[in-house]
Amino acid sequence: MGSRLFATKSVEVLRHELDAADRLHRVLGPVALTALGIGAVIGAGIFVMTGLAARDYAGPSLMLSFVIAGTGCALAALCYAEFAAMIPVAGSAYTYAYATLGELLAWIIGWDLVLEYAIASCAVAHGWSHYFQAFLGLFSVHLPAALTIDPMSASAETVAGAWHLGSLPVVFDLPAVAIVGLLTIVLVIGIRESAGLNSAIVALKLGIVLFVIFGGMGYVDPANWHPFFHHDRGLAGTFQGAAYVFFAYIGFDSISTHAEEARNPERDVPIGILTSLGLCTVLYIAVAAVLTGMVPYTKIDIDAPIANAFAQRGLAAATLIIAFGAVAGITSVLLVMMLSQARVLLAMARDCLLPPSFFAAVHPRFRTPHRSTILVGIVVATVAALLPLKVLAELVNIGTLLAFVIVCAAVLVMRYTRPDVPRPFRTPFVPVVPVLGMLANLTLMISLGWENWARLVIWLVIGLVIYSTYGYHHSRLANHTPR
Repeated sequence: MGSRLFATKSVEVLRHELDAADRLHRVLGPVALTALGIGAVIGAGIFVMTGLAARDYAGPSLMLSFVIAGTGCALAALCYAEFAAMIPVAGSAYTYAYATLGELLAWIIGWDLVLEYAIASCAVAHGWSHYFQAFLGLFSVHLPAALTIDPMSASAETVAGAWHLGSLPVVFDLPAVAIVGLLTIVLVIGIRESAGLNSAIVALKLGIVLFVIFGGMGYVDPANWHPFFHHDRGLAGTFQGAAYVFFAYIGFDSISTHAEEARNPERDVPIGILTSLGLCTVLYIAVAAVLTGMVPYTKIDIDAPIANAFAQRGLAAATLIIAFGAVAGITSVLLVMMLSQARVLLAMARDCLLPPSFFAAVHPRFRTPHRSTILVGIVVATVAALLPLKVLAELVNIGTLLAFVIVCAAVLVMRYTRPDVPRPFRTPFVPVVPVLGMLANLTLMISLGWENWARLVIWLVIGLVIYSTYGYHHSRLANHTPR
């Protein structure tokens, strides 16, 4: 049984599988991949999470929080880049773990990626809803309160005023459901169309982010940066803030899930990963400096912090521009998160750890994993409509950090077990970079607190039950079933 659980797939087998008939279209170049990374990274994290992180955890030291979180991500990104160039197939960290650490750990990391991408999509849909409502509010358009909030966050007054289905009040986040449904249709149609839409949105939101930075600089009051650390939490709050705004970086790793759709993955995927992460880190630090400089951190709004900061300064026109840009920007994040989730499920189903007839089905015309994409859309819409943002964001962070730790460890293992495999991109300063990456991301995991560890353990237990009842018995590797 032990040999079964820790059996690995060789790099040669993975590369051979690239010739299978049901592969995805190779249509993405370095610009499109970088745009996918930026599209996934800049969105709810910068437009929504910055508010709660600054007000409740870090204060003005939010700038330092972004540096800490970005450092951990950069170390992991170098490891992701090596694997993505060496094993250019769908699946990201799941595939890398299968090649180095064995089937059981591959399943664990694959199930963990489901947590990252699916639940991140739910949290991002929440952020989109908040900014969309703020944008409508600028035109004095307001949706019924019961259709703009999840049931757990709704006040007794909102519940009482809701339309009732029998004795059950109808309270859910309608805008979140609507955007998820729309993007599900786009994702089923095809990767080229999805990437094109994403690139257009990325250009728009980069312009909005630059507008926030340069337009807000003139309204920064340095007095708002004193004291630099949160008055109650101190330096510990900075690390807690880093663990929380880590959500803002989730997405750069999603580029590796699209390696199978890259025209020249050995070169283009590392470029996309490192370029998108570096650019986004610089922009994050600048936005954090402007936000905490424009408004005392105790007065930062939670739902739409950046737009509200400009509103507090009486800049109504700027508020309109930012709200519109945030809606567009968060749309691209949701697009890439849902796009990546379906491809992780596809990779797991190809190995028969999930039912391949459903999750590995590729549309004959659009060449997309249409069934899993539709299922992801249904699950994301349901969860986003019913659960609060804070719980979702913290659950996503700890799951993603675990994925980063495992990828860093996998680089060390692969360098030892298969030093002969060609590596078009090599992680520098091995073993220093992977070890520091593991330590940095473990530190952020510890900063999230025991409640998030408990949620992670529960999630992984559910995953192990599914593996033991289905994946273990149907595994393609164990049964030596050709693709």
